[in-house]
This record gives sequence, C-alpha cells and structure tokens, in this order.
Amino acid sequence: MDTRNVNEMTVDYKPSKVSKFTVNSSKVVNDNVRDIFPVNIEHREAFVTLFLNRANKVIHFGVISIGGVSGTTVDPKIIFQKALLCNASGIVLVHNHPIGNLKPSESDIAVTKKIQKCANLLDIVLVDHLIITKDSYTSFVDENLI
Repeated sequence: MDTRNVNEMTVDYKPSKVSKFTVNSSKVVNDNVRDIFPVNIEHREAFVTLFLNRANKVIHFGVISIGGVSGTTVDPKIIFQKALLCNASGIVLVHNHPIGNLKPSESDIAVTKKIQKCANLLDIVLVDHLIITKDSYTSFVDENLI
C-alpha cells in the first residue's frame, strides 16, 4: 500500500486568555464567558464550548461556529472532536441571542438534546447550556431543560 499521500494528524495546544475557572454554577459560566466571547453579543450569533476536567475546571475553550444576525450552525462532530482531543470529562455549551430574547428556541432545545445523546455515548457530561444576551442569561439546567 502506498502511504505517501496519507495525511498524519497532529494536535497542538495553544495557550489562551481563558482563565482556568471551576464551573460550579451558571452564574460563574456567565461571568467568565463574556470576556472571551468571540463576537459582539448584540450583533452576531456564535456558539462556543467550555471543555472541563473531572473537577469541572475549564481546560479548553473552543469556538464552534460564528454565524449571522439570526443563527449559527452547530455541528456536534466539531464539539466532540475537540472534547476527545483535550480529554474532556464535561462540556458547557454557550451561545448568544443578539436580539436579546432569553427563551430557548425549538432549534436550541433540539440541538442540546442531540449533543446530550452524543455526550452520553462518550461518557462526557453535558454540564449546562447557556443562552446569553447583553444584559442577562438563561441556563438550561436552571430551567430544568436538561
């Protein structure tokens, strides 16, 4: 078999501005993620994931997607690729609603359930999913949605 054209995958961990805080409440996530959110919360929608160790300490922050003013695409494969590469035991999902609506859409609920099913298969805990706006946030855990 000729392997001259087969790509080899490598992993490179880069330092980031993310402080290694411990996730013990939705408020802690909200207070910390705003400083590192990749877009202006009022102008474009983005979806990010915090990757946690077994002690719920953030070990990695990943931008999953950046969209437009009314939505963004979330591909669970990207989330779990990153989770596996950094040996995450837990994840926290965070996205924003530029218009300021804190109520999860049907699409938000559906993608959360899909991600939760994937996480369960990989023995990764979906710790929470936050929707943030300029002034506030909603936690799926606090609202008993997961």
